[in-house]
Amino acid sequence: MPVDVITFGCRLNAFESEVIRRNAEAAGLEDVVIVNSCAVTNEAVAQARQSIRRLKRARPDARIVVTGCAAQIEPAMFAQMAEVDRVIGNDEKMRGEAWRAARAAFAAPDVTIAAEKKIAVADIMAVTEMAPHLVDGFQGGLPRAFVQVQNGCDHRCTFCIIPFGRGNSRSMPMDAVVDQVRVLTETGYAEIVLTGVDLTSYGADLPGGPRLGGLVRQILRQVPEMRRLRISSIDSIEVDRDLMDAIANEERLMPHLHLSLQSGDDMILKRMKRRHARRDAIDFCAQVRRLRPDTAFGADIIAGFPTETDDMFARSLDLVAECDLTFLHVFPYSSRPGTPAARMPPVAAEVVRNRAGRLRAAAGAALRRRLAAEVGATRRVLIESGTQGRTEHFVPVAMTGDTPGAVRTVRVAGHDDTRLLA
Repeated sequence: MPVDVITFGCRLNAFESEVIRRNAEAAGLEDVVIVNSCAVTNEAVAQARQSIRRLKRARPDARIVVTGCAAQIEPAMFAQMAEVDRVIGNDEKMRGEAWRAARAAFAAPDVTIAAEKKIAVADIMAVTEMAPHLVDGFQGGLPRAFVQVQNGCDHRCTFCIIPFGRGNSRSMPMDAVVDQVRVLTETGYAEIVLTGVDLTSYGADLPGGPRLGGLVRQILRQVPEMRRLRISSIDSIEVDRDLMDAIANEERLMPHLHLSLQSGDDMILKRMKRRHARRDAIDFCAQVRRLRPDTAFGADIIAGFPTETDDMFARSLDLVAECDLTFLHVFPYSSRPGTPAARMPPVAAEVVRNRAGRLRAAAGAALRRRLAAEVGATRRVLIESGTQGRTEHFVPVAMTGDTPGAVRTVRVAGHDDTRLLA
């Protein structure tokens, strides 16, 4: 049987899963299921564990390998699961030798392996460079391809465990990124998405210190046949002048930005050790809209961060309207052991759930407002499947009878509260 990769978490994992699958197959692995895990919340870790148990029940003879952020941070926990045959670290998973070593281990006589012998996880903080991986396609059929341009994070937000799973910030050389975008475009992908853990820190570790805006301009200049370019989650306080100029003037850079905001209250932002204030977020959205008025914004917001009062939460709720956010990723606060926030006075669990629900309700109302405003507009829609596409602003559109990967000009006739109707 082929190698199967189950992906949890971010778009970065989606790119890395393709590299993992190819390396594992090249190593000669067969009848193996690889779980590429996420650690952003306790729930994400629990979902990975539940998935592992289900997979073993469904395929009792398959070997199960766990990798990704949760495996990097808590390798012993996964190694102690009877269902797990090997645990591979976040740096190792991108290297062919790790999968060749796994094949050799699986070929050994079938005896019970001690938990510590299952672990192939090194110190992620010792990793200082990114090795280019040229991928010409992705499984799954979406006409959208992800390109990893950065990994790791040098910041230490008090709630975040991810630097301990990803290591310090490191960037892909600009020419390697351009080559990857060109290959995927030539393969037929209509839309490219640049991904990273802390995307707007791109280039700080490279000679000359290039910035994300310069990378975007270089891609657009050197791959003129690429139809659509997106950037994934960004930290607005780090956005450089070249990126703002590209947002204003480059039609192929899609008018949709997802912001890592986390809160709308200044005291909570300080306790989170974020680098922006509430006014910075509002001013950034206003500035972008002056340059490109139709831009759609999404954001991450945490509900119930330790010490958050009702008034503090209300300022996060108000931020949805003040920044005119269309898409919201709401995270009920999840205490991660080893982070400073885990030692702060917690908010009661039922209050956290209530606040998350109120944020999600606000997000639903914001999306409906955007959908209603789109009626009558003409949009260029990337067909994702036989039933749905996405506008330039990442708004979903119900469509039938078109070929995935095609870009069609449509007139928006209405909406059903969740998608546009064209």
